[in-house]
Amino acid sequence: MVTKSQDWHPEDIKAAIRKRGMTTSQLSRMNGLADSTLRNVFRHHWPKGEKIIAEFLGLKASDIWPSRYENTIQKAVA
Repeated sequence: MVTKSQDWHPEDIKAAIRKRGMTTSQLSRMNGLADSTLRNVFRHHWPKGEKIIAEFLGLKASDIWPSRYENTIQKAVA
């Protein structure tokens, strides 16, 4: 189980995408990107790619990568 403050493991993200019948390469192409482009989110903060994956999974990017959005979340609460 992933706690709120811990990012999902990359393999958990890939598995969630596969469970919905898609691969990261297919999801990239479906969004007009090169096959390997979405894989960048596993190494670097890239809001556009994170949003594509999160929306495909029916989540917010901050649910999957809370460490990348903590400052944004804290500012919204303050």
